[in-house]
Amino acid sequence: QPLQEGQAAALSSLSSYQTVWKTFANQSELERDTFVHDVFPNGFLWGTSTGSFSVEGGWAEDGKGESIWDRFGHQNHVHMNQTANVACDSYHKTDYDVYLLRGLQSKLYKFSISWARIFPTGIRDSFSLQGVNYYNKLINSLLDSNIEPMVTLFHWDLPQALQDLGGWQNESIIDIFANYADFCFATFGDRVKLWITFHEPWVISYAGYGTGQHPPGIADPGVASFKVAHSIIKAHAKAWHVYDDKYRSQQRGKVGIVLNSDWAEPKTPTSSEDVKAAERYMQFMLGWFAHPIFVNGDYPDILKSQIQQKNQQCVSAAILLPSFSEEEKSLVKGTADFFGLSHYTSRLISTAANDSCVPEYEKIGNFSQHVDPSWPQTASSWIRVVPWGLRRLLKFISQEYTGTGIPIYIAGNGVPTNDGGDVINDTKRMEYFRLYINEALKAIKLDAVDVQTYIARSLIDGFEGPMGYSQLFGLHHVNFEDGNRQRTPKESAYFFSNVIEKNGFPSEVVGRSFPSMTCDSPPPPRLLSLGIGWKTLNSLAVGWPLGELLELGVI
Repeated sequence: QPLQEGQAAALSSLSSYQTVWKTFANQSELERDTFVHDVFPNGFLWGTSTGSFSVEGGWAEDGKGESIWDRFGHQNHVHMNQTANVACDSYHKTDYDVYLLRGLQSKLYKFSISWARIFPTGIRDSFSLQGVNYYNKLINSLLDSNIEPMVTLFHWDLPQALQDLGGWQNESIIDIFANYADFCFATFGDRVKLWITFHEPWVISYAGYGTGQHPPGIADPGVASFKVAHSIIKAHAKAWHVYDDKYRSQQRGKVGIVLNSDWAEPKTPTSSEDVKAAERYMQFMLGWFAHPIFVNGDYPDILKSQIQQKNQQCVSAAILLPSFSEEEKSLVKGTADFFGLSHYTSRLISTAANDSCVPEYEKIGNFSQHVDPSWPQTASSWIRVVPWGLRRLLKFISQEYTGTGIPIYIAGNGVPTNDGGDVINDTKRMEYFRLYINEALKAIKLDAVDVQTYIARSLIDGFEGPMGYSQLFGLHHVNFEDGNRQRTPKESAYFFSNVIEKNGFPSEVVGRSFPSMTCDSPPPPRLLSLGIGWKTLNSLAVGWPLGELLELGVI
């Protein structure tokens, strides 16, 4: 509902978080959960994604260097001692994967370059032609199928040789990353027009250096975590400037970053302390990276003052948040052509007891995380199904960071299933996609937020970090017991293809369309081997004459 003038004036003195929270606070559940039948804007880009270490395999082939995830797996830190040595074998299956994308009618494919595959030791002197050839083949194959490549330069898999020098804690890596980015822009930028510098730097900083759950396995949330984030922000900015200075005028592409964030609701809405704690949670998770890049080149005041307060209260804590010089602030500010967002779930946040001096993430931020027991559980312990959180988060990002000038790309959204049982009929995941995509539609249609892409995670099942192959995010099932790594479309692949085809959820389809095929089993291998896409399968399922399909150019 549009705000009355008096309400608007009252909200103008509040922070972006408080404004957005108050705007939605009085929504009834019925209003909040109403499904909107409408379509996305013309030109909206639908896509799906993978990460190099999750799918490529070929971990030491053709001169590829070791990455920190290779080392992590080989040191038995992963579920059932699994490794990414072969993964989905995408290194040898470019045509297969592009074929799946064509079947989905995907307009966009977000994948990442393995730094150690093209620079085995992380630096240009170690250049591998075979690695470059692999990505050239993938990019060209995508373009031949009218699929836009969106390329991530860093999706967590640092060359082990650079980690041995201190990794993201060693500031010299900033220039090394900029050189790597420069090489990629020069080599692939004639064809790649959408670049992501870093995928989810919060995860790198928090899980790699705060809790140690991810490689390099360092648990130092008060110092290393903040130092690493600082280096990543500066490396991102440097890479953006390399593109801006050397390549933009000719290549005319866009460079951005993908930041992951939950939406935070106060656990007790009537408690002003919980409202403040929820805002701190947002600033510690999203503002930590978004504020320097999209606002003013510096960390949010809430983050800085909370850390200062904690250091005054706890002499032993010694939380070290690095500071940006004035020159660095001007270099960091405004270094993104789009705001990439990955989002999976929401949290209820309460203020924590302020007496602990243990330098842990929650203690530093002085908040506690909770979930509403009514929120549906998923195969992942950290993901609850809370679709309406996405609409609120998008509104917050629009108000706090992007305004009308910078588009938002939803660059990661999805939910896993377990590796046991029926892996093809993933009806719960289908419902997750349906509801979350609809909340993105509401943000566009009802809140005037400029969202331009939606990327589902992920194209195929893969190696999911410490969880190995026990959690399956793919629209296509991969049989990891099969040497050929057979891919089979799940129900969610048909569903997503149908959403792409209709560009959303039209209330009634005008003219003749291809209905969604709801089936209890994957398409027969015979049809797949003939190279027939989902669109055709849908058509065949409802009895379209073969001659008409040929005439339409569908087959």
